[in-house]
Amino acid sequence: MIEILKARLQLGKQTVAYPGGPARFPERFRGRPVLDPARCEQGCKACVEVCPTGAVREPGLPAMALDLGRCLFCAECGDACPTGAVAFTRDYRLAMRTREELLVEASRGDEAKLVRALDEKMRALFGRSLKLRQVSAGGCNGCEAELNASGNIQFDLSRFGIQFVASPRHADGLVVTGPVTENMLLALQKTYEATPAPKIVVAVGACAISGGPFAGSPVANDGVEGAIPGVPVDLWIPGCPPHPITILDGLLRLLGRVEGNALRLAGTGIVGASEPVPGPASAPAKIA
Repeated sequence: MIEILKARLQLGKQTVAYPGGPARFPERFRGRPVLDPARCEQGCKACVEVCPTGAVREPGLPAMALDLGRCLFCAECGDACPTGAVAFTRDYRLAMRTREELLVEASRGDEAKLVRALDEKMRALFGRSLKLRQVSAGGCNGCEAELNASGNIQFDLSRFGIQFVASPRHADGLVVTGPVTENMLLALQKTYEATPAPKIVVAVGACAISGGPFAGSPVANDGVEGAIPGVPVDLWIPGCPPHPITILDGLLRLLGRVEGNALRLAGTGIVGASEPVPGPASAPAKIA
């Protein structure tokens, strides 16, 4: 026991600085993409041709866009582009309130849309204690693994009063992963019905948002939208899978616990080392 305690003391504090300090990511992390159709060569559609999910639209035109809800963040489009018209930044703020907001449009430049908080009544209910029931609706376990990681000692989701529970009867909402296969459709609907109102729905990962690489399958429903008739999705968190900090950022902004448009990034593995980020300087965030 003494040796265990000594080892724990040597490890020191393991929890990430976010949201009070800069976020750290591995070198290969890919965040929000930026588009510059002015760089596109005439007639070139290399990015469209390599995209496995059809996430890139209208290459070379002012209306050029990339759908984060379909994007797998494989970066094949950026690698295939000979002129750098598509590039991925380290901006982890990817979650949105509506499906339409997941569309990154070239006409908006580097401006990032951010999650709007729930209304005052819902924030009063869930702002300090949010219990979620996770439903794996045919996922590959990638998003599920990142959701599990969000509760470990490094990211510690519970320090914000957010926890995953075993029963929908104890939950304030659902977190759905996977393309919602036919085998899981009824289970998802029954889980939603068993969750007491008021409740929220969160779609995590490309599969839950659009079907991801399984879109169009006869045994899948292309995500959670429409899988539960008449029920809107309150938060969309894209990625394949999304990083735990992207998940944290989306949930905390939804609850009004993080405000402002600050983007503070640390160098890989070093909390104090700042890292340049494309786009204009951001205003400091307010942490509730």
